[in-house]
Amino acid sequence: MGDFRPRTVWLGHPEKREQRYPRNVINNQKYNFFTFLPAVLFNQFKYFFNLYFLLLACSQFINELRLGPLYTYWVPLGLVLAITIIREAVEEIRCYLRDKEVNSQIYSKLSTRGTVKVKSSGIQVGDLIIVEKNQRVPADMIFLRTSERNGSCFLRTDQLDGETDWKLRLPVACTQRLPTAADLLQIRSYVYAEEPNIDIHNFVGTFTREDGDPPVNESLSIENTLWASTVVASGTVVGVVIYTGRELRSVMNTSNPRHKVGLFDLEVNCLTKILFGALVVVSLVMVALQHFTGRWYLQIIRFLLLFSNIVPISLRVNLDMGKMVFSWMIKKDSKIPGTVVRASTIPEQLGRISYLLTDKTGTLTLNEMVFRRLHLGTVAYGMDSMDEVQSHVFSAYTQPSHDLPASRAPAATKVRKTISSRVHEAVKAIALVHNVTPVYEANGVTDQAEAEQHYEDTCRVYQASSPDEVSLVQWTESVGLTLVGRDHSSMQLRTPTGQILNFTILQIFPFTYESKRMGIIVRDESTGEITFYMKGADVVMAGIVQYNDWLEEECGNMAREGLRVLVVSKKSLTEEQYQDFEARYVQAKLSVHDRSLKVATVIESLEMEMELLCLTGVEDQLQTDVRPTLEILRNAGIRS
Repeated sequence: MGDFRPRTVWLGHPEKREQRYPRNVINNQKYNFFTFLPAVLFNQFKYFFNLYFLLLACSQFINELRLGPLYTYWVPLGLVLAITIIREAVEEIRCYLRDKEVNSQIYSKLSTRGTVKVKSSGIQVGDLIIVEKNQRVPADMIFLRTSERNGSCFLRTDQLDGETDWKLRLPVACTQRLPTAADLLQIRSYVYAEEPNIDIHNFVGTFTREDGDPPVNESLSIENTLWASTVVASGTVVGVVIYTGRELRSVMNTSNPRHKVGLFDLEVNCLTKILFGALVVVSLVMVALQHFTGRWYLQIIRFLLLFSNIVPISLRVNLDMGKMVFSWMIKKDSKIPGTVVRASTIPEQLGRISYLLTDKTGTLTLNEMVFRRLHLGTVAYGMDSMDEVQSHVFSAYTQPSHDLPASRAPAATKVRKTISSRVHEAVKAIALVHNVTPVYEANGVTDQAEAEQHYEDTCRVYQASSPDEVSLVQWTESVGLTLVGRDHSSMQLRTPTGQILNFTILQIFPFTYESKRMGIIVRDESTGEITFYMKGADVVMAGIVQYNDWLEEECGNMAREGLRVLVVSKKSLTEEQYQDFEARYVQAKLSVHDRSLKVATVIESLEMEMELLCLTGVEDQLQTDVRPTLEILRNAGIRS
């Protein structure tokens, strides 16, 4: 197949491929038909325990060393090997059936003949594949279109990166605007994709449409990708395949299947060597007592054969049978339904665990966030004082005087108005700086048109890639500022008075593990003001916001209470400032080399001297019985 190289993929035309690509076949088997028996025998006889009995059995072909019938040595050894071969064959057949099931899944493909059905193994680079809701993505693809009216979709990536949070994905803007999915075959366009690599959190590519006037160029990033082994959680999506087979991100992050050996087997192997050493010593002593007369070297071997029962071959049979029974009991245990034993050679390792390493979110905690604290520097609001926040938000939209300059406001209400405006600005920022999408459901049907048109609260649920963001948006709803609509380019908020505030989304800078922050630039349609909002961890936001003397102290106080802290800030932009930024940002995103560095440099030019608005604290509650479980593990000698 050659080395991994960048490629140009034409939409719907796999015949235009520049190079040969691997078949889209998933193979997790350790052996094939020809290597099965040699590999299994090699894995058995590379350990001294089995090699010792093989040499004993082979020695019986020499007449001078024979101590009894051949079957007394070869039958036990053959029984051990038969059990091992049968066990490996059963596991290999199960693995083959799982792979066959995945490779035989049927998908819809767009072609010049219309929509045709194709197996996962028959998908090629350049194919336009339709993936339905709750269906596994069969190959690495670029997201082109979605049926969702908000112009986005969510993926479940737990089988790829182990995270239970849904990931937001955005289609290519040019193809999303096409009237129908069939029009993808009518345009002349291609995707430039970087060479395959193991990084599942980054992607560099471009989308080009040549038949436009002028030609359209769009940058592609991780937000535009649909990696294999993820599952579409919302809507129906259409994507173009760019990687298949061994070039898939999920395959490149998977190590080659190997024969696993438990610590207990290694210890038995080591004890066998010690016992063999003892046999040699005893045999030498016995020959020494005969003063090494005659063919003493043959006597040593005969004594080794006579004393060979000190290492019982039945031990190996008992171990293998015990592992098989143990694996069967684990699979059938009603207290852990759905458990799959993929390696029956190491089930006893479960009883030898001494360290338990686990993350907190979603494992020790419920991954269901609850808003607990809002801190403005001079004043903090907890769960018992959220009615004050609600009254401030309500007054901000019902009292016209809140827009007056402080010098014209009545002296008696000057402080109250200042606090009210600060609370209102903080709540507004929290309601805007996120990637949450409201979805309207009724009787199990998503995106009910009538419900969405009237923004019915009873039909609305929030979708997001992080429960932190959902908890923040739910809190702003509880205090009066409700997110009622969102698509790729706009957002709608409803005030306590029922007024709808419309905002245009100009840019979104998603959260990454490197940046530890996310930002959004919006334009208020009623005033035309452009504002850059940002939220993130205190360790990175401390160097971005204007100097203050309370941020570090209050973040520490909230962290000691067990709260997850986010720092929220904003910066007002003029039209000229934004246009200059947009030009530099688009140019950086179209770069193929060092794109991430160039984009980060452009964004950092905005992240200076931002106004600190507030701190938010959310709590992730522990799972049921976490404390007694950790105590039981500690009492069992497991460090966690």
